Amino acid sequence: MNEKLLHTEVQEYIDSNLKTDLPKLVLKGSPFEGISIQNLAEQILSKSKCITKLPTWFASKNIYYPKPVNIEQTSSEFTAHHKSTLVSGGSLIDLTGGFGVDTYFFAKKIAQVTHCEIAMELSSIVAHNFSEMGVKNVDCKSEDGISYLRNSNCHYDWIYIDPSRRNELKTKVFRLEDCVPDVTVHLDIFLEHTSNVMIKLSPFLDISSTISRLQFVKEVHVVAVKNDVKELIVIIEKGYQGTCKLKALNIVNDKRDLFEATYPSQALPNFSLAKKYLYEPNSAILKSGLFNEVSSQLNLHKLHINSHLYTSDVLVDFPGRSFKILEVFKYNRKQIKKQFGTKKANITTRNFHETVAQIRKKTGIKEGGNDYLFFTTDMEEKAVMIHCLKV
Repeated sequence: MNEKLLHTEVQEYIDSNLKTDLPKLVLKGSPFEGISIQNLAEQILSKSKCITKLPTWFASKNIYYPKPVNIEQTSSEFTAHHKSTLVSGGSLIDLTGGFGVDTYFFAKKIAQVTHCEIAMELSSIVAHNFSEMGVKNVDCKSEDGISYLRNSNCHYDWIYIDPSRRNELKTKVFRLEDCVPDVTVHLDIFLEHTSNVMIKLSPFLDISSTISRLQFVKEVHVVAVKNDVKELIVIIEKGYQGTCKLKALNIVNDKRDLFEATYPSQALPNFSLAKKYLYEPNSAILKSGLFNEVSSQLNLHKLHINSHLYTSDVLVDFPGRSFKILEVFKYNRKQIKKQFGTKKANITTRNFHETVAQIRKKTGIKEGGNDYLFFTTDMEEKAVMIHCLKV
């Protein structure tokens, strides 16, 4: 850490240049002795990435920011807060602490939290920031979390780990055992020190494969923010032999759409042609694969086994987007072009033989407006277009 970056005039310089063109700023050089322009640019870029993702840090004074990649890889405040609602007790250890966002929110629920981060500078940054933010119940250890745990005699109420989803070649991985560290190898060690383990995983990982590679899985959370799936959360309870709960959560500001079911689902869907209302599930449900459960639990009918669109005669509270159906057309390019070709409309395809781009090119429909056009396949295997307005 270059502590000169925390001087008042330097902090004011960083704040005043958050919207400045950085390449042009770098060419001007640093106006401060002992601080390179690269250091300043890094602080500016990292802080600017926190405006919406980490507003608590952005609004706090004298925060020291790490490299931009550390900000990109950390949890958002939305997802970190959700994880904090899942824990309780007196002690928790975060084995892969990073920038400490998850740790910060855990510390609001747990009396004593240990933050392990192998990168010495990042560990120092986190310790400094927590001090500035008034966090007094976190012990920062600049050590490899698993090595620290091996050498510890402590028993924790919770162990939290966020394994890296990139391999040695820095490419994304899609299997649990390819993450670093491999939690399948270390799970026995974790369970010697706790009865509760929380694992944060990439949304790219396959849920069924992940569950099969682990033991005692109690819950899996698919967490989306503003309909963008950010992470999978696996909850393990030592000795647990009950059914696994699969929870699909979409967070939009203060609104939380939560849909859950047991895994694996045994629900059977109902089918029908389009009725008065159309429903499109949010991305968390699409990732969770709970398509049949949506039909069963909400008493909705699917248009087709592979379309993942639902319909009903009575409007229901739905975890996703809801629409009033105006018309249903058999897919006919010429007819659609004649009726909508001079208009703007929002187009969505589900289980359809053409892409949105192809449809726009063939029909001339421009993007935008209040009309929504769903191109899909119905239960009779017919290609249809459903004209809707958003509820």
